Amino acid sequence: MATIATMTLGNNGPLVSKLGLGCMRMSSTWGSRTNDEMESIATIQQALDSGINFLNTGDFYGSGHNELLVGKAIKGRRDDAFISVKFGAIFYNGQMLGLDLRPVAIKNFINYSLVRLGIDTIDLYQPCRLNDSVPLEDVIGTVADLIKEGKVRHLGVSEITADQLRRAHAVHPVSALEIGYSLADRQIESDLLPTAKELGIGVVAFANTAEGLLTGDMKAPLPADAYQLHFPRFQGENLINNLAKVELLKQMAVDKGCTPTQLAIAWVNAQGEYIMPLVSMSRRSRLPENIQAMEIAFTADEINQLNTHFAPERFLVVLTCSVSGL
Repeated sequence: MATIATMTLGNNGPLVSKLGLGCMRMSSTWGSRTNDEMESIATIQQALDSGINFLNTGDFYGSGHNELLVGKAIKGRRDDAFISVKFGAIFYNGQMLGLDLRPVAIKNFINYSLVRLGIDTIDLYQPCRLNDSVPLEDVIGTVADLIKEGKVRHLGVSEITADQLRRAHAVHPVSALEIGYSLADRQIESDLLPTAKELGIGVVAFANTAEGLLTGDMKAPLPADAYQLHFPRFQGENLINNLAKVELLKQMAVDKGCTPTQLAIAWVNAQGEYIMPLVSMSRRSRLPENIQAMEIAFTADEINQLNTHFAPERFLVVLTCSVSGL
């Protein structure tokens, strides 16, 4: 199995694997079924054995089930894992009701997370989103206080604008920005990515296949219960036209002897040393192919072809919000 490269998360930040493991799909978050728990735990442990130490979870994934699962997987090997936790989303019966970003709520959330994970300190702690209900400075300031207390090591942020990133970084140094990024979802390249690079902030990029669009397996129309149908790019003629764009990726994958999914991950990996592809997995069988994707190299012509073919304006409808990064 290939060796996982490492990267520094932010200026003078912690050393983490260049490939991250997203754990959300191991639990029921949007009303989906919970995957086999023993297989999920085995997947996390094999990922750690393979050198993937960045584990991404959220306190609201499966109403705490995901943190409990991660806690079981890392028991006895805490030093092998770098734990990233998102907070702030309020769910009821599989439906998101909103955000609670009050300082008193954050202080409550983290204590529950520490107990469920069975650890004393969370490596990276971040609001899943920001809104106007609580001043950004109060949210970030609360996490900064938790860092001073020793309950958190590093500050992260997720799904925010370039202006919000600057404001957060001014309150306390931000180590990582978690954001959706793929060949089919590139609007952050104009402002947010350059800002993160300028400030020396690592980028944790989720939804590398644009919710399955770039896997080469998706067909139109989608099943009536497919969660992707919440987003315009997967509806009607939009989906048909967007799938047509994916044919080039499928052909390139054939030419390079890999899968479209591997190419999608490899493209994200190739965008910079400060960018980490965050890949959701719940089965050990997927680990080798995703690790191998990190070894794929592109020629200059191939990169130019992909960047031109998948230019932001080429897709009829961009995905402005992804469930993967909540």
